[in-house]
Amino acid sequence: MTTGFDYSNLSGRPSGPVLRVLSRVLPGVRRVQEQVEPYAAAWQEHNRAALAADGPLWVALGDSLTVGVGAGAYDRGWVGQLAARMPGWRVVNLAVSGGRVRDVLDRQLPALAALGQVPDLVTLLIGNNDLVSPRLRPALPADLAELLRRVPPGTVVGNQPATYAAALEVNRLIDEAVAARGLRLAELRVPLTRNWSGRLAADHFHPNERGYSGLATVFEAAITTPGMQ
Repeated sequence: MTTGFDYSNLSGRPSGPVLRVLSRVLPGVRRVQEQVEPYAAAWQEHNRAALAADGPLWVALGDSLTVGVGAGAYDRGWVGQLAARMPGWRVVNLAVSGGRVRDVLDRQLPALAALGQVPDLVTLLIGNNDLVSPRLRPALPADLAELLRRVPPGTVVGNQPATYAAALEVNRLIDEAVAARGLRLAELRVPLTRNWSGRLAADHFHPNERGYSGLATVFEAAITTPGMQ
């Protein structure tokens, strides 16, 4: 199927100066960062095949967690693991490594609209890169509120497991949108996704496959509640 979707939107943000330095001096960080480009290319190829196939359509929005960076293969992140539990579904992954809330607004939602197909399911996991950046954090509440107004009704939204003030504000906005717009909550404030011991990749930031399995289980619970399928 021919669509207006620009696959170049799936290329992640360039690494910042701190990450480039860490990649040079820390082998674990370098190994994980070396996954970014091949995983983006793999999802582009996967998306083309999914759009040409038949079956219910799931579109995933987000950042490197949704790309699966840190897992042993592009399809062993939480999206790939959950897709394996959903036979017959097609998944189109529009997430980008380094993605921010603004990227979903400016790049991923337009890409979703350009697919030429109405998804049966949309998932959203975003905000971590905004939270960890002092420069981006002030704009996060307004940007996230706009995003939560613009995602399709019924979108399954993951919240933040952290408990510091900025993360709590993110979760408050998500809880309000779930109540007001009929969005669905993937509840990450649970032990399964708060305890990361043994669940992190070599960079000690992204999940490994075990960590991604926990994320998949949380999203699966939200997706399979009565009325979704």
